[in-house]
Amino acid sequence: MTKITSLAQSVRKNVANSVGFPFVIAAVIGFISPAVEADTYSIGLWGDLAYSDVQATVGVPNLIADMNAQRLAFTVHDGDLKAGNAIAGSTTPTTCDDALYTQWQSFFNTLNAPAMFTPGDNDWTDCDRISNGAFSSLERLDHERQVFFSTPYSLGLHALKQEVQMEPLCLDANGNKVACVENRRWTVDRVTYATLNIQGSCNNLCDTAPDAAEFAARNAANIKWMNETFTKAKSRKSVAVMLISQADPGWDLSDSTRAPLRNPKTLVEAALPDGYVDFLVALREKVIDFKKPVAYVHGDSHYFRIDKPFLNTTGQRLENFTRIETFGDNAANSTNDVNWLKVLVDNRSREVFSYQPQIVPGNRVAVPAL
Repeated sequence: MTKITSLAQSVRKNVANSVGFPFVIAAVIGFISPAVEADTYSIGLWGDLAYSDVQATVGVPNLIADMNAQRLAFTVHDGDLKAGNAIAGSTTPTTCDDALYTQWQSFFNTLNAPAMFTPGDNDWTDCDRISNGAFSSLERLDHERQVFFSTPYSLGLHALKQEVQMEPLCLDANGNKVACVENRRWTVDRVTYATLNIQGSCNNLCDTAPDAAEFAARNAANIKWMNETFTKAKSRKSVAVMLISQADPGWDLSDSTRAPLRNPKTLVEAALPDGYVDFLVALREKVIDFKKPVAYVHGDSHYFRIDKPFLNTTGQRLENFTRIETFGDNAANSTNDVNWLKVLVDNRSREVFSYQPQIVPGNRVAVPAL
């Protein structure tokens, strides 16, 4: 206990000196929580980057510098460290070779604030595509677990200790049950956050080499982690919950160009295979039961938006639920959409979360900054 307290005090001192606001130790659950005046703080959300050499060499460094210039409690990247297919002749890593993850470990560790990450399909489930190097998808996930999730601490220059799903529920490349260490949870000033390994490409049920056994194990683990997150939030008297994953699961029948179509009342997808319905049904139940604000953050379909697409079984909108999709783009648009979302968190306000898109000046293309 003495060692943990000493470490926490050391990190608190370093963070306070770096970003200029006081920190307190939440000893019961073992992490460092910002105690900003008026119970407010800001976080940064981003994902689906980098998709080209210029995004990796210019866009992402510009974005990180923009985040570092602001007082953020933490940041979360919601997956996809590369494009869906490798880019011929690229000078930065665009296959699923080890160099990709080394590059991103460096990126994350240049962020001043604690940096969280949840995997995306482009950096593991789709790594079995020939263009990506024909890797074993699960071997690449094993590698990500080793590179990014080998400790209970976040990435970033200042680490934040998180709760980790340590129960052996997921599968590794050898078919063994292992901990789903990429699933994380933390609470800051009465708001509970959690990441969930939920993937595009039908959640690993389609594309080059679908893996039903892997999906079933991870899907059950995700539902369990999500349920436990709401239980924890209630026990901690949290005023809101934010969940972060990679996949856009589709919520209704309105957007066939960007997400799976599904019946908004039954949540059944119009086409099979459906890698999301069980999770969405369980999530809806928890959102209704929790009653307080729930934010669901994802990437995947490359279209920044904030809306309320979740309905109950009779077609009524769940008023306490908000979907947030972060910026993200393909290689064709240069740094045009290499931006991030600043979320203002106020645990005394009715809605708790408010949103400010951050258009990085150095990444503006269509309308250059003044």
